[in-house]
Amino acid sequence: MARRFSQVDVFSDRPLLGNPVAVVHDADGLTDEQMAAFARWTNLSETTFLLAPTDPAADYRLRIFTTSGELPFAGHPTLGSAHAWLAAGGVPKDDGRLVQECGAGLVALRQSERIAFAAPPLVRSGPVADADLDRVARALRIGRDDIVDAAWTDNGPGWVSVLMRDADAVLAVEPDLMAFGDLDIGLVGSHPPGSEATVEVRALCLGTASSRTR
Repeated sequence: MARRFSQVDVFSDRPLLGNPVAVVHDADGLTDEQMAAFARWTNLSETTFLLAPTDPAADYRLRIFTTSGELPFAGHPTLGSAHAWLAAGGVPKDDGRLVQECGAGLVALRQSERIAFAAPPLVRSGPVADADLDRVARALRIGRDDIVDAAWTDNGPGWVSVLMRDADAVLAVEPDLMAFGDLDIGLVGSHPPGSEATVEVRALCLGTASSRTR
């Protein structure tokens, strides 16, 4: 059975400038192995599969795969998949509101000029242990004293968030991605007052390039 496939540039209204996600429509009937194989083939940070919901409160069900495994939830795949579902003719139960069923449960999205979602609760939060901070510093090729603060901010993908001295420090990081292991690291640092952007954010994880957001 042939299935429709979309690639969506999230966080941009111009082609080739967003954070891409591959979306497979009408994915019911695909096995876990087929989904994983297709995700490896796309070679994007995430590939998603739209399925019929099993919860009556949901508009659709979403499974999210990286090139190495499945995630219960992730942000830009949620936004891109909602866009693809609507563009393919999906009609939500409630006007202006979508409900996604995924591994993290039900995620509510608001549909207006832009799509936004209420993130599911964190599955891990709080301070980062010294041993993990040492791993973070090695992966980022920085000293421990370059880390102003760090905390687990994991609502599915497994992120640890790292506060840097400023935006320049964020941009200067040249990570060793192969040293990440199971770490996904988000970096944030402030721009000087009066700058075009308030903060600089980078998302770094094994096997992917840096994703930069301002």
